[in-house]
Amino acid sequence: MDTSARVEAEGRITIPAEVCEALGLSEGDSVHFRVNGKGATISRTPDLLELAGSFEVPEDKRGLPWDVIREETWREVAKERR
Repeated sequence: MDTSARVEAEGRITIPAEVCEALGLSEGDSVHFRVNGKGATISRTPDLLELAGSFEVPEDKRGLPWDVIREETWREVAKERR
């Protein structure tokens, strides 16, 4: 689907109804923009609660703060690449 919208005051854009429908957007939802050079894509920001239970969390990582999990995982990956 191709469609367009006009940039209004303060950079605001109204997302066309057909795009909202295709992405399953409704009032209050968040969207994500990814800029690639002079183009961009828009996608629905996933509700993190919808992702709950979608992957197994190792027992030793459960209950840890996210920054700790991320740091430990990066260290593990770095060791594997050596």
